[in-house]
Amino acid sequence: MTTVRARMTILVSSAVLSLGTVTGPAVAAPIPDGPAAAPAASSVPQHVDARTKSTQPVYDYANAIRESVYVDTTMDTDSDGKDDVIAVDIVRPSEPVLTGVKIPVIMDASPYYSCCGRGNENEKKTYDSDGTIQKMPLFYDNYFVPRGYAMVGVDILGTGRSTGCGDVGGPDEIRSVVDVIDWLNGRNTAHTADGQAVKATWTTGAVGMIGKSYDGTLANGVAATGVKGLKTIVPISAISSWYDYTRSGGVPYSDDYMPWLGGYVGHDSPACDDVRGDLGDNDDDDTGNYTTFWSERDYTKNASKVKASVFMTHGLSDYNVQTNHFSQWWSALSRNNVPRKLWLGLEDHVDPFEFRRDEWVDELHEWFDYWLQGLQNGVMKQPAVSIETSPDVWRNYTTWPAVNRPTSVPLSAGKLGAAGKGSVMITDDPDLTEDDIVADPTEVIAGRQMFLSAPLTAPMRISGTPSVTLRVKSDSATTPITARLIEYGDAERYSGIRTTDNSTCEGSSTDFDDSCYFTVDKLTTQSDHGIVSRGWIDAAHSKSLSNPTPLTPGTWTTVNVPLRAQDQVIPKGRVLGLAVTLSDTEWTTPNDTGATIDIDLTTSKLNVPLTSGKITAPTQLHPIDVDITTPTQRPNLHDPKN
Repeated sequence: MTTVRARMTILVSSAVLSLGTVTGPAVAAPIPDGPAAAPAASSVPQHVDARTKSTQPVYDYANAIRESVYVDTTMDTDSDGKDDVIAVDIVRPSEPVLTGVKIPVIMDASPYYSCCGRGNENEKKTYDSDGTIQKMPLFYDNYFVPRGYAMVGVDILGTGRSTGCGDVGGPDEIRSVVDVIDWLNGRNTAHTADGQAVKATWTTGAVGMIGKSYDGTLANGVAATGVKGLKTIVPISAISSWYDYTRSGGVPYSDDYMPWLGGYVGHDSPACDDVRGDLGDNDDDDTGNYTTFWSERDYTKNASKVKASVFMTHGLSDYNVQTNHFSQWWSALSRNNVPRKLWLGLEDHVDPFEFRRDEWVDELHEWFDYWLQGLQNGVMKQPAVSIETSPDVWRNYTTWPAVNRPTSVPLSAGKLGAAGKGSVMITDDPDLTEDDIVADPTEVIAGRQMFLSAPLTAPMRISGTPSVTLRVKSDSATTPITARLIEYGDAERYSGIRTTDNSTCEGSSTDFDDSCYFTVDKLTTQSDHGIVSRGWIDAAHSKSLSNPTPLTPGTWTTVNVPLRAQDQVIPKGRVLGLAVTLSDTEWTTPNDTGATIDIDLTTSKLNVPLTSGKITAPTQLHPIDVDITTPTQRPNLHDPKN
């Protein structure tokens, strides 16, 4: 049986609301920790609860203005002799127009509105008989339009009702969204389906972008242009560099992914086939190199241009958009003092609307009220980082990664070479599966070397990006090298989510656009091990992704294997394992296989960003005792404030 629980709607009396008087702060105070500032008082709405400093659902969603326009561009990506146009669907309250109140915009730019749908229930846009937007996917319009926001859904270049051909995360797609923001700020033109010019006179021009996966990726890319009017972005499980999405250190995850994705989301036309052919010609799958093509799709290098605040969220189990995306984007934003907030869940590629719904909706409400409406609600004084440490248990921190001491553990501490020579050999076995590799850490398995710690004597928190430094000698000019960090010990571990028959309603509904969505349950599985992190690199790309250096067979060289970012507390008594193999045909599509390498254990090491705890090798195998449990290193785990 389906049950529906509606979120409580706050009833606002005439004593609180005044459509003719601003009840918010007279001036929005500047933010001390970044270049962006909250909007000025002129954008503060009249529909504000003076006590809570939050926008209230006073506008009638059923009578909202629903309109579809086409924003002009100067691009002709489909070579038809006509400039491409970008389809923009808008839902906004009708009452502010009558009182002369201008409102800000929440925007979800996406390639998925027609082909694939959005959210856990794969919702698509629907239109009335005149071609005007009727249903906007997700809950954003249902919840925020009654609170004085416009919801804008953008079909990016070459998708949905827009014309042209997309370039998969490239400058053309990003430009198509920038053109829409320019129109919202009076710097560009648009027209209706019948050719009538239309201006966005109803908006303040303040835009907040939100979206998961590709949608959040577009938000990152648009923010990296520094476009004026974009005040904040909320990227959910989003890509920060397309190079790092399609490969790891020169090892492709798959072949011809970019042209495939362009065809999956885009128009089926010969002109677009040509554009996708160019994508395949320029992706350098055969070399794995980072080229100009990938630089155009690398948003981290332009973090210095970001003027918008950033509220990002990511799953620590996400191996679709892997955790290096949030970590490198977060670090780049940090170096440039961008105001920011971070949520890290245990989940994989999942929107926090599914697994932390009430808190997420409330936090988005505060975030957008602050950055788009200018309400001084204290959201920027809250903890900057929230991390799920076990299912539905969250801890707050002031920063990420946690203050830590990088810790290096020599591999000689966990493994002795033959006859004590201090080296081990690996011959590539492309048929090895991950289950084979990690199942029994004490078994001798051809094609794998395993290094083990002693049982942990205290809980150990890993916070940041681990890596493995290997001094190797290969019999070929290059080889992929794969590393897995594993924690061993019997436990219930997070294993996914399951959609239930229950639902909650997050805002107002109509007959054609309801606000109710199914909830999910988190699943756990009893297992004797869990993967902490994985990483892959092509050995020749270790020193440079752009200019690989072939290995000299028979000569020692140093290769660094970056693992994926992680934040995890490993309980006392667990054993930490490092598995090293060569090619990994389950997770990647390596260009080179079949090599044999020697690893010099005396100079090879595991590098772990520890905040607390220690890694100790078994006493019979060259014991080490790496301990960073000093008082200054442990406040985040044990301080009751956190």
